[in-house]
Amino acid sequence: MGRTVSSPFLVLHVGTFVVWLPSVLVAQRLVGNARRTDFWKVVLKGAPDWMRYMVYGFLGYAILNFLFFMTKASSGGSGANPPAAEWRGFSGHWMAFYSAALAILYSAARTVDINPRCTNGHVASSNAAYCPRCGQPVLRVR
Repeated sequence: MGRTVSSPFLVLHVGTFVVWLPSVLVAQRLVGNARRTDFWKVVLKGAPDWMRYMVYGFLGYAILNFLFFMTKASSGGSGANPPAAEWRGFSGHWMAFYSAALAILYSAARTVDINPRCTNGHVASSNAAYCPRCGQPVLRVR
């Protein structure tokens, strides 16, 4: 439409890092010692079914959209006003990252962690005074 849209483009890029960093930290805390193959099951266990399907759908869309983008993308720089193909190419990634961040943080807020943990965050048994993994004192939540 002839308008320069570099500012929203940049804001959407930077915004993914703003929401993704806390999501990764929270996800690491949620996963703990679980197998990495169960990562998405563990981090999304507190999210409703529709939210999990949304994340999986956007991840699939991002992959397909990226493949489509690679066939349609022009070579070289686009300057201050990216073409529609570039917007479409990045939109899948934005949707995947933003939806995953939302679902991870929502799931974490809904998940109650009743397991005692040491000061390094390792899960310990309910009667342990010190962590069997690192030897740090176990925190008691009252």
